[in-house]
Formats: sequence, C-alpha cells, structure tokens
Amino acid sequence: MAKRDYYEVLGVARDVGETDIKKAFRKAAIQYHPDKNPGDSGAEEMFKQCAEAYDVLSDGQKRARYDRFGHAAFETGGGPATAQYTNMDDLFSHFGDIFGDMFGGRGRGGRGRPARASDLRFDLTVTLEEACLGTRKELVIPRVDACGTCRGSGCKPGTQPDACSQCQGRGQVGHQQGPFVFTVTCPACQGQGRRVPNQNRCADCSGAGHVRAEKKVTVKVPPGIDTGTRLRVAGEGERGDTGQQAGDLYVVLSVAPHEVFQRDGDDLHCEIGIDVVRAVLGGVVDVPTVEGAAEKVKLPGGIQPGEKVRIRGRGVPHLNGSGRGDQFAHVKVVVPRKLSDKQRELYERLAAGAE
Repeated sequence: MAKRDYYEVLGVARDVGETDIKKAFRKAAIQYHPDKNPGDSGAEEMFKQCAEAYDVLSDGQKRARYDRFGHAAFETGGGPATAQYTNMDDLFSHFGDIFGDMFGGRGRGGRGRPARASDLRFDLTVTLEEACLGTRKELVIPRVDACGTCRGSGCKPGTQPDACSQCQGRGQVGHQQGPFVFTVTCPACQGQGRRVPNQNRCADCSGAGHVRAEKKVTVKVPPGIDTGTRLRVAGEGERGDTGQQAGDLYVVLSVAPHEVFQRDGDDLHCEIGIDVVRAVLGGVVDVPTVEGAAEKVKLPGGIQPGEKVRIRGRGVPHLNGSGRGDQFAHVKVVVPRKLSDKQRELYERLAAGAE
C-alpha cells in the first residue's frame, strides 16, 4: 500500500512553519494515543504514521528532501528515525519532549519504566575534506556516568533498594483529568520505582548511582554533511538517576571555511589562474580537487576571464544518497607584471599586428 503524504497525515498545508507542524502533531497524538484508544489497532497505526510524518517535517533537512523527492528521498536510508520502532514504548521515548508535556514525562502509563535521562550536545567542527569524504572522530564527552562501585544501583555492596511505597514500584501514579486518567511521574521516587534507604546508600555516589566522568566516544561522520547536520549517538548521553534509561548524544557539525574551495549546496567552486597565452590558445590545465589529486581539464581557446568550467561528479557527495555534486573552476587570467626582453618583443609584435 502506498504511503500517505506526510502533510496530509498531519492535516497541514505544505508551507506551514515548524510551530504549526508541532501543534498538529500534538493534536494528533492526543487523538490517537493508545491510552485513549485501548485495543484499537487502527488508532495505534495512525499514531505511528503521525509520528513518522512529524519526524521528517520537523527536521529542516529531511523536510527539504521530502518536498523535492517525496518518499523516494529516504529509500536509501536517512529517513524517519521512527520507522525503526516496532515497540510503542521506544516510539514514545523518541518524542519524550512532546509527550512529557502531555503525559507527564512518559508516552504511556503503567509500564514501570523511569523517565529517560537528559540528552547531551557536542559541537564539532570538521574540515571541508572531512565533510566531503567522511571521517571518524574520537570525542571526549564530560557527562554523568554509572558509579563503578555500585554499578548504578545506588546501593552499597550487599544491599538492595526498596520498592517505592507511594507508587508500589511502578514509577508512576494516576492523575484524573476529566474523563481520562493520565499517568505522571511519581514525585516520591522521580519515576525510578524504588528508593535507597539512607543506611544502604553507596558511599562513592551518595546513593545517586552516577558520578561525573569523561567518556571517549567514536563518531562516524558520513560523507556529504554540511553545517547544521546533527548526528545522533544513541545511549551516549547522561546516565541520570538510578534505573533511568540513558539519554542520547547529539553531535552538531559545522564545516570550517576552506582556502581554495567554496561550497554551494553539493557543488564546489574554485578559482584557477591562467596566463594570457593559455587564455587565447586554450590547452590543458591542472584543477585542484577536494580529494587532493589535480584533475586535468582542457580549456577552449578564447576563454574569457570569469568564465567557469564544469567538472561533473567532483563535488560533495549527496548525504544519505548516491552520486555527487559538480565542481566549477572559475577562470582568472593572470597578467604578468614583469616581462623579459624576448617576451616584450613578442607582445609588441603582436600589438603591431593587431593594429
């Protein structure tokens, strides 16, 4: 069955802004939320479709690709992150910021799982060569990590935590709102479902289950990224409190300016200097490329200053797709400041012939 248009799924026009898209998704999430439609597989499927549509349309780069190519833009990967989720709890966790506003920090109640820990952001600058060719970077991330002594339990060795008496270990309590019952994070245990008695607390982390530490994380930067591209590394964010699911690490990339190339989308531009004779007669010149090796290009005779020569397929790789952009070499005619006697004689003879 063909996929429905994402704008149609959310019921918005194609030119709406990010705020309206988020409002439309919130409205749909409330309408089709499984807690309001127990046992309704149709509502659950609609919920998944809305989540997939929002995941694409709320991301500027994904939305631009979708507007241009439709669903075909993601056939080779890089599409909706929600498409990988078959478990509804994982799907709710992906949109924790939105569901946290509507459903007390969790997409669905009664599952006994504490709220996810915080995500982390790391700003990384790469060279144009690394952006075009791809690279791996080892990052040192300061974060909250599991305590090595208690292994995240918060309890000193040989002891165990007690179930929270207020939520009976579920991590959430019911909250009545009109005809609906919503679940909210238990205020006593902060969603953990358990509490560590004072006498059983780990001495190294004071019962928190985590300590400040630095973690080395290797990140793969794919070919074709641009400034503003965001990479998600699942599970490498904060560890949070005892029992919490780890947050994610988001690496936000920027590409440093280059002394030779200028980037325009997936195309690259550079300047090549040639002498007057080469401009008049034409010939083969070496054009630098982002890979390092020069490309030999034949210039036609009579080429004018400012004209450009196109080298197909030597630009930036298309992110999450096949093929590359092009490279354009802009011609600059270099006039010599000093001439030898022989050169001057030849130019004077040329000038005399032109008269």
